[in-house]
Amino acid sequence: MTQAGKKKKRAVNRSIMLAKKIIIKDGGTPQGIGSPSVYHAVIVIFLEFFAWGLLTAPTLVVLHETFPKHTFLMNGLIQGVKGLLSFLSAPLIGALSDVWGRKSFLLLTVFFTCAPIPLMKISPWWYFAVISVSGVFAVTFSVVFAYVADITQEHERSMAYGLVSATFAASLVTSPAIGAYLGRAYGDSLVVVLATAIALLDICFILVAVPESLPEKMRPASWGAPISWEQADPFASLKKVGQDSIVLLICITVFLSYLPEAGQYSSFFLYLRQIMGFSSESVAAFIAVLGILSIIAQTIVLSLLMRSIGNKNTILLGLGFQILQLAWYGFGSEPWMMWAAGAVAAMSSITFPAVSALVSRTADADQQGVVQGMITGIRGLCNGLGPALYGFIFYIFHVELNELPMPESSSGGTVVTQYHLQQNSIIPGPPFLFGACSVLLALLVALFIPEHTNLNVRSSNWKKHCGSHGHPHSPQAPGEAKEPLLQDTNV
Repeated sequence: MTQAGKKKKRAVNRSIMLAKKIIIKDGGTPQGIGSPSVYHAVIVIFLEFFAWGLLTAPTLVVLHETFPKHTFLMNGLIQGVKGLLSFLSAPLIGALSDVWGRKSFLLLTVFFTCAPIPLMKISPWWYFAVISVSGVFAVTFSVVFAYVADITQEHERSMAYGLVSATFAASLVTSPAIGAYLGRAYGDSLVVVLATAIALLDICFILVAVPESLPEKMRPASWGAPISWEQADPFASLKKVGQDSIVLLICITVFLSYLPEAGQYSSFFLYLRQIMGFSSESVAAFIAVLGILSIIAQTIVLSLLMRSIGNKNTILLGLGFQILQLAWYGFGSEPWMMWAAGAVAAMSSITFPAVSALVSRTADADQQGVVQGMITGIRGLCNGLGPALYGFIFYIFHVELNELPMPESSSGGTVVTQYHLQQNSIIPGPPFLFGACSVLLALLVALFIPEHTNLNVRSSNWKKHCGSHGHPHSPQAPGEAKEPLLQDTNV
């Protein structure tokens, strides 16, 4: 080989090594605007869920038009498949983001989560099919929490997570009402175009403005960095449940109480629209009021209850409110009953933060990630099982509409169809009654949880894993047991 050829080969090798170094350092994309901050994460979350919130009313209409005979069953299957895929893929995406950086996976998750939006008007069948498959990447919150943890100290993390959660709630408080108004005034096509534009704006914001948060020193030195099966195994946290009786009681409580909650989130707004005769504006107003009351309950009310009656009693009180809320939904046959039960639902939202606080206060410092990981794993599993279970119960009790909603009356409200009341006059909402029974079992289990007990999860391998692959959605400091009560899969 000539001297010139050797020099050329060396130059090519240097270029390849430089390109690899840039990709490993910056997650494959240029650095964004300024230093990484919580505000970057907040904007990403707000834009994504604002776009989806706009589609609340149009989605309910398209869902019923596409599946007129088995609306609730198909809705449950679609959301159930999406939830299960998210549960299975979340650990792997988290582990890969430890290797390739957060920015790349923020872009990936937002892109695929929002990909179905323009298909709503192009092809409804493809729209719902892509929604189901998009569950593989519908884990934006996991990557956002990783991003936030990269750039915050432990004592700052609870406040940062709270800001992300509040932003998520704020986007869903405002966007359904805006979408319903624009749909009524200008048609659903404009709403879909606007939602698509906001989703594209979010993608462009990530590409241009979001800087990489993962420090270079935390990245592997080469592309060949191994990812263990334990990191990517979605059932890893669930395997640890039986190793401590207290942990087992807490996880059973979470499973029995969150299973109906996940199913309720997937179908309740469709239930209001198609069965209870709510107009699009009424559904949007219901979401807004419920969101505002939930924010108040999870901040002011929760803090007062924790100080006055203690952690365990707060959990029991939250479960009691949830039983009342679900029973009211199950037997309620008038719109005002739904509004009243919604106020109770806001109070029931204190349950999971109280459970997380109990775990963070009683578990050893080096066991926080293990126990919190178990609870998160249980909730992820419920996000897949709950919607499918609710859809199936609606189906076997013949809670269906075989006709499109009747025209809206001159007063602005929808004429309530009598189909549902004729079929199920005693129990209008069977799945909600089933959920109340499930939460009652959770309440009985929670009675046996001690107020003050050290949780000891005997797993040295897990602790070693948490220590060597520290990841924000694994270990948590005692004071940071906060995450949104609504996950990506509940939109």
